[in-house]
Amino acid sequence: MSISSQNTNPTAKKKTTACAVCQKQFPVRNLRSWISVRPSISALIGGDVEDWNEGKFICLTDLARYRRLYVESLLEDERGEIGALEREVIASLDLGETISGSPQEVIEDQLTFGDRMADHVAKFGGSWTFILSFCMVLVVWMALNTTALLFEAFDPFPYILLNLVLSCVAALQAPVIMMSQRRQDTKDRLRAENDYKINLKAELEVRQLNEKMDHQLARQWERLAELQQIQIDLLEDRIPRG
Repeated sequence: MSISSQNTNPTAKKKTTACAVCQKQFPVRNLRSWISVRPSISALIGGDVEDWNEGKFICLTDLARYRRLYVESLLEDERGEIGALEREVIASLDLGETISGSPQEVIEDQLTFGDRMADHVAKFGGSWTFILSFCMVLVVWMALNTTALLFEAFDPFPYILLNLVLSCVAALQAPVIMMSQRRQDTKDRLRAENDYKINLKAELEVRQLNEKMDHQLARQWERLAELQQIQIDLLEDRIPRG
């Protein structure tokens, strides 16, 4: 058979079928039949499409939309109003994308030069290196101003200048540590949100998987019952009647 005859053969063309929801024509491979849709989602489709029954098909876009509506209805029934995090999880289910991320990377992208300096100062201020160094400075300061061995005391007892320096260091160090601690709280919040989204997505996927398995088992039982009925009919036809 020539190539031109193969191209003009009607059977070689791809078969298309209309979607029962949007009424657009799609190749059969891009459609899902009524029997393959889970009953919970099929009930939602049946509420919008009157003739949604056996022999009908739905396109992948509309099927994803009804799946999203079904998941939203589940979350609304269990948790009340749906927030931005829940909608992000639902969107990831539709797209089949991973939702986990690194909170550290998000924070690093938003840090300014001042934020990085505050983190370094807070890290150094909370270390034993700072404590020992500062204690050594205090001891040397008081020793030199008490004995006056090398030069005349510039801050004699009761070390008023030293008290002023300590007050300034404490006044500056406290807000710097608070700035760093606030970013740590942001990291903890992002980690908690990330864990919540992962757990919620896993819960929804497990629930969908259980419904799909129940649906498949129900269909298998129906087919087995149909096959058994056919076998019974065949046996009855072979039995001679008096």
